[in-house]
Formats: sequence, C-alpha cells, structure tokens
Amino acid sequence: MQMSLALMSRRRFLPLFVTQFLGAMNDNLFKTAMILFVIYNIYNDPKKEELFSAIASAVFIVPFFLLSAVAGQLADAYDKARMVRIVKTVEIAIMIVGGAGLLLGNIALMMIALFAMGVHSTFFGPIKYAILPQHLGSDEVLGGTGLVEAGTYIAILAGTILAGFISHRVAAAAVIVMAIMGWFAGREVPPAPPVGDNHTIDWNIFRASYRLVSATMHIRHLFLAIVSISFFWTIGAVLFVQFPPLVKNVLQADKSVASLFLAVFSIGIAIGSVWINRLLKGQVSARFAPASVIFMGVFILGFHFIAKFWVQGPKGTLYNLTEFAHHPMAPILLGCLLAIAITGGMFVVPLYAFLTTTVAKSDTARTVGANNLVNAGCMVVGSVLAVGLSAVGVSATDQFIMTAAMCLVSAWLAWKLHMACPDNDRSQCG
Repeated sequence: MQMSLALMSRRRFLPLFVTQFLGAMNDNLFKTAMILFVIYNIYNDPKKEELFSAIASAVFIVPFFLLSAVAGQLADAYDKARMVRIVKTVEIAIMIVGGAGLLLGNIALMMIALFAMGVHSTFFGPIKYAILPQHLGSDEVLGGTGLVEAGTYIAILAGTILAGFISHRVAAAAVIVMAIMGWFAGREVPPAPPVGDNHTIDWNIFRASYRLVSATMHIRHLFLAIVSISFFWTIGAVLFVQFPPLVKNVLQADKSVASLFLAVFSIGIAIGSVWINRLLKGQVSARFAPASVIFMGVFILGFHFIAKFWVQGPKGTLYNLTEFAHHPMAPILLGCLLAIAITGGMFVVPLYAFLTTTVAKSDTARTVGANNLVNAGCMVVGSVLAVGLSAVGVSATDQFIMTAAMCLVSAWLAWKLHMACPDNDRSQCG
C-alpha cells in the first residue's frame, strides 16, 4: 500500500493520475448535471425520465463501441504523452459546446457534447492503461492500476456531488475550467514512445474492430478477463440508468440524493480498488474475484428488497438530503449501495491488471481498446435492456434482480480466469 502511494510523488505517474482524475471528474460533472437538469426541470414523467437516462448513457457509450479499435491502434503507434495533449486540447472545445448547452437548456447541444466526450474518453482510455507498464515496474502495475481506478471513482464522486449542489449555469462554467486544468496537467506526462515497429493503422472502424477483437479474444485468459469486465460494466450500466429515476420516483428524493447515490457508489469502488491491492500485495491474481462478485450480487438483492418496501412520504413531495438521511430505512439502503460498490471494485481492478501485464508492451493499448469495445457493446445492451424492461412494465426496483443474477455469471467467468492463470504462474496464461 505504501509503495503504491509512493507513486504519487513520481513524475512518471502523478501527471497522468491528475490528468485522468480531472477528465473523469469533468465527464461526470457534465453528464450528471445534464441528466439531473433534464429529469428535475424538463420532464415530469417516470417513463420519459428512465428513457432519457438510458439514451444519455447510450450516447456516451456508443463511441467506445465504434472507435475503440482505432483508438487502441493510435495509442500503440504514437507517443502516448503526445496523444494525451491532443485529446486534452480537444476536450476544451467540447466543453465549450457542452457549457453552452447547459446555459441555454438546449438538449441537442448537450447530447452533441456528451457524444463528443464519449469520443474523448474512447481515445484516452487505452492511453492511460497502456502507459502504466511503460512507466512503472512490473511490481508497481497493479498498485498503479488500483490508484488510477480509485482516483477515477473519487473523481466521479467529486463530479456527481458538485453536479447535485450547483446550478446548471455554474456547471457550464466549471466544465470549461476543468478542461483547461486537465490540459495543463497533460503537458507534464513524460514521453512514452511506441514499442516495436508493427503499427500499421486500419482506419476502417468496422474491419479494425473485428480484427482487433478476433486477435484478442482467441487468447483464453484475455477472453475471460474481458468478458468478466464486460459483465461488470453491463451491471453498472443498468444501475446507473436506474439510479436517478429510482431516487425520484421510488424513494421520493430530490437531485441532491440522486447525486449522493452516485457519490456513494464512487466511494465504494475507490475503497474496493485500493483494498484489493492490499490483499493481493501487488500480485496480479483473480483469486478474490469470484467471491467479490458473489457478495456484490447478495448486496444488490438486499438493495432491491429495501427499495421494494420503502416507506414513501406524502404524494407530490420530494425528500431533500437532510430529510432523506433521517428516513429510518436510509442508512441500510446506503450501506448496501456502498457494499455493492466496494465488492465491485475488488472484482474489477485485478482483471484490468491482467490486460496490461500478460501481453507484450507493444500490444497493451490495443488490448485495452479491445476490452473497451466489448465493454461498450455490453453496456449498450444493458442500457437498451433497461429501457425495454421499463417499457414492458418491469420497475426500476425489480430490474435489480436481473443484475444480481448476472453476478453469478461474472463469478463463474472469474473462477475460470483464476484457473487459467494460477497465482505465481503466468506461463500458463495463454
């Protein structure tokens, strides 16, 4: 743990960490401010609110599905530090458009900016993971990955809390300022030149996507890691789609409570990300992953039953944060939510480490790109599934049963991965 935190004083890690932190915070400040503004100020219909939340999630995710293959190739072919600077420059322009959308209450402008931020994140994702094994030692990669994941979810926490407590006009200015700060941090990332010579780029996004996934998924341990991560993010997509409408329509709470839910989830992922690194002592292993995701499913079921029997207040009223905190069922509901996130973080962080430590350094960005592509496809499916279930009358509360069942599949896949790559024997991975 101390060795991992020591990375925060190193230039080979800190500027990347800060750049990623600011980017994740900005993504979520804008996205959450937009969703809360539309749900609480424009729509007043539960079905429209659930549909908008799902569409917004899908709009952000679609670029990962379309462009991850190209993003992975570019990150392997060019200096990753240079790519960071280009991406961060583009972010400033995107946030000017997004800020204008928030100021004007223009949903079309906000959606354009949200899609563009999805493109931004698609290109930054492979860079941030692939640069770690270039700048860190083999015994530092898991710790660095855990810190990046923890930092990401603390950033999500900061962004979601801020979005719940400031006006959409203040948010419009904040996202531009944060993009500029990220640009300055990105300039300090040390060079990370391409490794190897075979970096021909296929610009046909469909052919490149097919080739990338085919080249990666035939490797057994990568297939198992990627599918396991994808199931996790499918579960996460359903949860994030349902949180804002569930808070408003089931728990009868205002947008500050919706922001609190996303914040608690982010805190939990951060705790789990750091905790699993401490348990594994820096070793890349999936041995705790099956138990972690099974417990995650148990806590999801607990969350479902508490929400199912939630005692509502007078019709037409919404609890503010203080009133919600005094509800007798609130502590146990938030406790379940925190436990879901902690076990989720413990499950997913070692799997990301598999992607960057069990392939050649010249292939890490493309491997992460393949993972992002498959993840995105599964998250889109999860969002569409949530919309479809809502359309046929399955409540947001009852949809948690489906996510709990998916945890069993994730546990089985994680166990297969652990068997394919036993501890201390990377030679069997293949």
